[in-house]
Amino acid sequence: MADRTDRPTRGPTPRTANHPTRSVSRAAGALFGRRARLRWVHLILGGALLMPFYLLTNTSLNVIAHADEGSAAWVAQQFGAFALALPIAAVAAAVFPLVRDLEGSAARALGAGPEGGPAPSEDRTWAARARTSCWFVLHVGLGGIVSGMTLAVPPGAVVLLALPFSARLRENELPWSRPLTLSHHVLAPFAAVLLLAALALTAKGAAALLARCSPELLGPTPVDRLAAAEQRTVRLALRNRLARELHDSVGHALSAVTLQAGAARKVLDRDPEFARQALAAIEETTRRAVAELDDVLGLLREDGDGSTAPLGPTLDGLDALLGQTRAAGVPLDASVEGDLGAVPPMVSREAYRIVQEGLSNALRHAGQVPVLLRIALTDDELEIEMVNPVTAVPSRRTGGGRGLTGVEERTSVLRGRFEAGTDGSRWRLRVTLPLGAGTR
Repeated sequence: MADRTDRPTRGPTPRTANHPTRSVSRAAGALFGRRARLRWVHLILGGALLMPFYLLTNTSLNVIAHADEGSAAWVAQQFGAFALALPIAAVAAAVFPLVRDLEGSAARALGAGPEGGPAPSEDRTWAARARTSCWFVLHVGLGGIVSGMTLAVPPGAVVLLALPFSARLRENELPWSRPLTLSHHVLAPFAAVLLLAALALTAKGAAALLARCSPELLGPTPVDRLAAAEQRTVRLALRNRLARELHDSVGHALSAVTLQAGAARKVLDRDPEFARQALAAIEETTRRAVAELDDVLGLLREDGDGSTAPLGPTLDGLDALLGQTRAAGVPLDASVEGDLGAVPPMVSREAYRIVQEGLSNALRHAGQVPVLLRIALTDDELEIEMVNPVTAVPSRRTGGGRGLTGVEERTSVLRGRFEAGTDGSRWRLRVTLPLGAGTR
């Protein structure tokens, strides 16, 4: 048995050995990656936007109290001009609404917010302008600091890096290097690295602060979000409406055509006249389906939302619908109580689609079985009832199942009552629509 101590020692896995390298790479990417560079440019842009206000305040202070360049008073004047420029920038951002659009576009383009920056608000109230002012002051203030450091730190770092190797630089006795001895000059490159790291960390922190504040100060207001939600709701309602229309009109036509074509194929040799009539019915059915399809597609091409446009046939076309169903070989017994012309247009359109979908379901799932249809109009309601036997005809459909959902949605829109299900050996569909829903 081999001695356990003779086994080779397992070294670190490549994943563990490369872990420090990956950490350094991630840190470098966070400080100098593409996103970090874009945000750095955004901060420098803020410094550039601050310059007109800074020059105005600095010139004014220089006129009031001129200070010698390089003196302590001159340095204080520069910081004072910077501080006084920020309120003026805030007023300018509140007065000119265009600032919000420009700042929003810059934030999205240069990644100053999460996922490329928030969309700018369309709100022009004074509350939105106040948020714009806060954002603009934050942008130009942090941008001014980072821009100043970007201009000053790299040249200073270069001098520090060269200081131990250049006697001429040491002989110049720069003001900040006079206290340093030669031994201290050897440490100058480390100070240069620290300065550059401080610049990168400052830019990173300023960019992170802007990214954190941008959704609240520059993003959509509650009014914008509510308007966007309403638009999405309208678009969704229209899309569902068009889907129901396509399902009911085209689905019914295809179901009828399928049965008519099958019947014509079976009797083509022994009853050519019946086959000819079936082909004529197929032609008429497809022509109507194409016309309804054109109407639906026409709404999709419109610029408006189409929510109030009339869509689809009404109960005036009920006789043609019943004729198509009978032509498909379905024994249909239909009775109508009341004047259907008195039904409001909206209720009439939805009632037509409900009858059409009920007949389509009977064709698809039961085949050529007797169907009993009753439509009754009262003073305040329209009642639709459809009954057909439940058969064991296998369904060849692999998808769908949205027909009854569409009927229920149509009924719900008109605030009616919907019932569907088996009643013993029969399938029953019963819908009641209030007539008042069509006048709202």
